[in-house]
Amino acid sequence: MPAPSLLESFHSTQQNFDTPFETSRLLQHSEQVNTAPAIAIHNEDIASWLSVSPSPGGPPPHSSIILNETAYSARDPSTFHSTMASTDGSAGSSAAAPQIEQNSASGFKLKFCTVCASNQNRSMEGHLRLAQANYPVISFGTGSLVRLPGPTQSQPNVYKFNQTSYDSIYRELEAKDPRLYQANGLLNMLGRNRAIKWGPERWQDWQIGAPRVKQLDQKDQGAAGMEAGVPDIVITCEERCWDAVVDDLMHRGAPLNRPVHVINIDIRDNHRDASIGGSAIVDLADSLNKVAVEERERVGPAVFDAGGAASRASFDERVPEVVSEWQERWPDLPATWTLAWF
Repeated sequence: MPAPSLLESFHSTQQNFDTPFETSRLLQHSEQVNTAPAIAIHNEDIASWLSVSPSPGGPPPHSSIILNETAYSARDPSTFHSTMASTDGSAGSSAAAPQIEQNSASGFKLKFCTVCASNQNRSMEGHLRLAQANYPVISFGTGSLVRLPGPTQSQPNVYKFNQTSYDSIYRELEAKDPRLYQANGLLNMLGRNRAIKWGPERWQDWQIGAPRVKQLDQKDQGAAGMEAGVPDIVITCEERCWDAVVDDLMHRGAPLNRPVHVINIDIRDNHRDASIGGSAIVDLADSLNKVAVEERERVGPAVFDAGGAASRASFDERVPEVVSEWQERWPDLPATWTLAWF
């Protein structure tokens, strides 16, 4: 594996689309992110780095490992699917992902959060797959507004986060042009989404640690277990969303003083690749959960479940290795990892 890179700073950009259409890479590392020379990070370096807690008066320390910098090749928009594609994930990996046995003896499950630009396509596919695998999960978008394709590229359908339900968007687009929005897959996508939760939520508006009892009452998928509103793992689906999440966490100042792993999986923004990405996300979740169960049994459930930096240090140290092994199974989905703080 090539030597990982250590990023010194992170910047966010305004998000635009999370739709069945291909999104262009608006953020270039050479222009937006200052990078240090590539260095090798050894186990002892990770251990000493993980032991550092954020200072009360300043932003939390961050570092990241880019596991695969191979960019996707351009895809013809004509290949977008109008229905949710089913896949076993083989199209996204050079080797079939191993079936990781769930630890039914303990019943412990890590809590996840999936993030894309508009909380519509990729994050919702990941949300659905994780919920179906019985993981507690929430999902968000990082854009300023929810943007979906309209009749032309210059006429998108725009909605507000936290105020617009998936059902109302579905009904509006169905009334506008049912043939168009059925053909481009929007109605199928929105039909799926409204069966998962009420509506798109914005990451920057989320109060971390606020009780999510309302979502449980609404029977949102994945809401059981997420009542406390604090996930263990955040998975973003695009580099600019990862930048926005990490930047936002730095500015929040870590009020909970609780570590959280932020992992980006670069997933192309169309239905087929979102489905493949959903399989990859569940594979990563299973791998991480297996290690979490092992470390929880080693240090004791009460200590591990406290969620602090010291109580989960052994798990935190193993996460980069888990992600690296996952990357070997999914070489076409470049991943980036960092440890941040809530």
